[in-house]
Amino acid sequence: MSIDLTFAVPPFGLSPADSFRLTPVAGAEGLFTLVGADERLFVLDAAVHLPSYAPELTDEQAAGLSLTSPDEAMLLVVANPGASGTTVNLLAPIVVNARTSVGAQLILEDQDLPLRAELARR
Repeated sequence: MSIDLTFAVPPFGLSPADSFRLTPVAGAEGLFTLVGADERLFVLDAAVHLPSYAPELTDEQAAGLSLTSPDEAMLLVVANPGASGTTVNLLAPIVVNARTSVGAQLILEDQDLPLRAELARR
């Protein structure tokens, strides 16, 4: 089932669109496409693929998404497939308020996380 999402600020590289569709990829648990007007990103549900990934949002970031508890946040990471493997951006996750379907790609402050972390095969 696809979800329509709204972003106050488009994810990096997807400007000027602010409306997107998040669609599961058939047969690939936790893998989605995020499609805007002319662009598409592959994103992974961090809860499925990176269960130990636990970034901390600032109070301002959480308030900007109207998050009232961590359970409301769906945490997605942008996946970049390449010839030698897939990397994921852990420094700038996409956070979606599951209650409101509002999302934002956030740059995490004061956290030593990579822009291109190798995704381990399962």
